[in-house]
Amino acid sequence: MTTSTPMVKADRVCKSFGALKVLRGVTLEIERGQVLCLVGPSGSGKSTFLRCINHLEQVSAGRLYVDGELVGYSERGGRLYELHPRQAARQRRDIGMVFQHFNLFPHRTALENIIEAPTQVKKVRKQDALVRARDLLDQVGLAEKADAYPAQLSGGQQQRVAIARALAMDPKLMLFDEPTSALDPELVGEVLGVMKNLAKEGMTMVVVTHEMGFAREVADQLAFMDGGVVVEAGEPRELLAHPKHERTQLFLSKLL
Repeated sequence: MTTSTPMVKADRVCKSFGALKVLRGVTLEIERGQVLCLVGPSGSGKSTFLRCINHLEQVSAGRLYVDGELVGYSERGGRLYELHPRQAARQRRDIGMVFQHFNLFPHRTALENIIEAPTQVKKVRKQDALVRARDLLDQVGLAEKADAYPAQLSGGQQQRVAIARALAMDPKLMLFDEPTSALDPELVGEVLGVMKNLAKEGMTMVVVTHEMGFAREVADQLAFMDGGVVVEAGEPRELLAHPKHERTQLFLSKLL
C-alpha cells in the first residue's frame, strides 16, 4: 500500500461559470506513475476538471493538490488566497498539457516549437534545448520532421510534436484533453502509441478520451463523469465489463 503523496488529489472540487454549475464536487486521487482516463458525455465536466488541475480555470469550491501542493491558491487560517499569476505560472511549468487541437506556432518548425518554452520560460541554453528537442522528436517517431512546419505535417504528426513540446518542460504530470478526437481514424494509433510508451516509462497522466481500448489497456483507473460528478470509478477492465451504475451502463452501451 502506497503512503506517498498522490500526484493529484481533488477534494470536492466545484466549478461554476455564472449560474452554470459545471463541476459539482469531484473527488479523485491519482497516484504517481498512474494513468487515469476520464470518460463521459459532452458537457459532463471532464475538460473543465482537467483545466482546473493546472489552474487554467479557477475552482469555485473545494481543493485541488498536485504533488501535495495546493493548485492556484495559498491557504492561511482555513481561507484561500489566489496566487499571483507569476506563482501560478511557476506551478503550471511542471504540468504538461496536450489539447484537442494542436496549438502549434504555425510560423515555427517542429524543432522551434519544442524549444520555445524551455528557452523562454526555463532559460535553458538554446544548444541544450535543441539536443533535448531532437531526442524528443526521435521518441515520438518524428526525427526526420525537425525542420517541417505544422502545415507540412499530418494531424497525427502535429499532435506528436505537441506531446514532445509538452515533454520538453520535463513535467511531473501530463494532461491530455481528447488528444485524438480531431484526428482522422487512421492517425489515432500513432498518437496513442506515443502515450502508451509514456505510461510504460512511468509518467503520471490524466487523459480525457473516448478511446476505450486505450483506457482498457493502459489506464490504472477509469472514471465515468456525468453532470459534473464522478458517477463511477474503478479498475478499467472491471468497470467496462461490469458497470454498476445505470447511467454508466447506458453510456458504455452506446460506445462498446
